[in-house]
Amino acid sequence: MPAETSEKAKGTCFVVMGFGKKTDFETGRTLDLDKSYRNMIKPAVEAAGLKCVRADEIVHSGLIDVPMYQQLLEADVVVADVSTSNRNAYYELGVRHALRPYTTVVVSEDGFKTAPFDINHIVIRTYHHLGEDIGFDEVMRFRGELTKAISEILAKTPEEKRDSPVYEFLERLTPPSIAKAAEEAIAAAMDAEAAPVLNPGAAASEETHSMLMQQVDDAQSQGDFVTAKTLLSSIRQMMKAQAPTKPEDPYIVQRLALLTYKSKSPSEQEALIAARDLLSSLDPATSNDTETLGLWGAVHKRLWYATKDKTNLDEAVRGYERGFYLRNDYYNGINLAYTLNERAAVEGAEPAEAIADFILARRVRKEVLEICEEGLANNSLTTSDASEQALKQFQDSQYWILATMAEACFGLGDDAKGEKWLAKAAEAASKPWMAETTNGQIAKLKALLADSPLKHVK
Repeated sequence: MPAETSEKAKGTCFVVMGFGKKTDFETGRTLDLDKSYRNMIKPAVEAAGLKCVRADEIVHSGLIDVPMYQQLLEADVVVADVSTSNRNAYYELGVRHALRPYTTVVVSEDGFKTAPFDINHIVIRTYHHLGEDIGFDEVMRFRGELTKAISEILAKTPEEKRDSPVYEFLERLTPPSIAKAAEEAIAAAMDAEAAPVLNPGAAASEETHSMLMQQVDDAQSQGDFVTAKTLLSSIRQMMKAQAPTKPEDPYIVQRLALLTYKSKSPSEQEALIAARDLLSSLDPATSNDTETLGLWGAVHKRLWYATKDKTNLDEAVRGYERGFYLRNDYYNGINLAYTLNERAAVEGAEPAEAIADFILARRVRKEVLEICEEGLANNSLTTSDASEQALKQFQDSQYWILATMAEACFGLGDDAKGEKWLAKAAEAASKPWMAETTNGQIAKLKALLADSPLKHVK
C-alpha cells in the first residue's frame, strides 16, 4: 500500500527512539538515529499501510508527555529502537509492554551487544550502520524485513500477537483502557495545527521538532551557519519551554555549539567562546560522550590559534585525548597527535615535557594508521545501484580515511608513504576545499616537526 494514501491506512505506528546523533557508550560509535528513522523505519512502516509518527513529529501544545503516553497506549503498532541503549527508549518500551500485550516490535543497530536481562529473551531485529550512515543494501534489506514483521503481526489474532513479557508471565492481567474524560482532555491538549515553514522570525512553538530540524539540515548543508544556528536556538528554547524540568538533549547542545563556532558571528573569537560555554553545560571534564569531547577539542584548538593562550591548547589536548581513548577513532586520534606536536613546539616549553608530547604523538599516529587500515578494509559499497547519497557518503568517508593516513605518515617522517596516500585522497575528494584543508594541515605539521624537541637529547 502506498505511503501517501493516508486515508486507507490501517492504523498508526508510534516509533520509540532517540533523535539526532547519539553515541553508543558501549562501543564508542556514533549513530545518526534520524537516518535510521527516515531511511528505514518510516518507509517500512508506511509500506505496511500504517501512518508512522515519532514524538518529534507530533504537533502539540503543552507537554509532549501527554500525546506520547497516549500513543504508547493506543497505537496499533509500536516500533522501539533501543540502539545506543537510549534510556528514554527503554522506559517507553517498558510502558508499552505494561499497557499493551501485543504489537510491539523491538529493533536495534547490530553493534548493540548486551541486551539487558529483561528483554534479552524477546526478538530484537537488527540493522547495520556504516559509521553515521547506512549503506543502500542494508536500508533496502531492513525495510523489507520490518515491513514483513509489521504486516505479519497485524494479521495475527490477539493471542498470537502477544509479545509483551508482562502479559506473557502475568496471564490474567487485563490491559487498561483510557477513560472518556481523559480522552477528551488529551484530545484538547493535542489540538494544534501545523504551521507553515518557519523562517527565523516565525513562532517556533507552531512547528514540529522534525520540521524545524529539517530546516536546520538544509541551512547547514548550504553553508548558512548563521541561519542554522538561529533555527536550532529556536528549537532549543521551544524544548525548554515544553519541558522546563528535563535535562537538555546533549545532541541539541552539541550541534548548536558546532553551528555557533562555524558561524563566526559576531566574530570568530566570540563565536568560539559562545560554543565553549555551550559545551561546558555537558561537563566535558568528566563526560564519556565522544562527540562532546571531540567538539571540546576542536573549539579549544581554534581558541589556541586565536589567543595563543596555552590553557586552550591544554584543553584541546585533553578533549581529543579522552575522546580517542574512549572511542579509538581516527578523527580524535589524528587531532590529538597534532595538538601534542603544537604543545611540544610552544616557546619556553620544558624540554622533557616537549619530548614526552613529541613521542606520544608518534605513538598515537601509529595507532591511527592501524585504525585507518581497518577502516579502509571495512569501508566498501557492494551494490552497483547505490543511491547518490550513499555513494557520496562512501566517497567522503574514503577521503578522510586516506587523508588521515597521509597526515599520520608525514607525522612519522615517512614522506614517501605520505605522498602516496595524499595522492589517493586527492582522487577521492568530492570538493576542492577538502584537499585544501588537508594540504594546509600537513604544511602546518611539517613546520612543527622541523624544530623537533629531540634536538635536546644528547
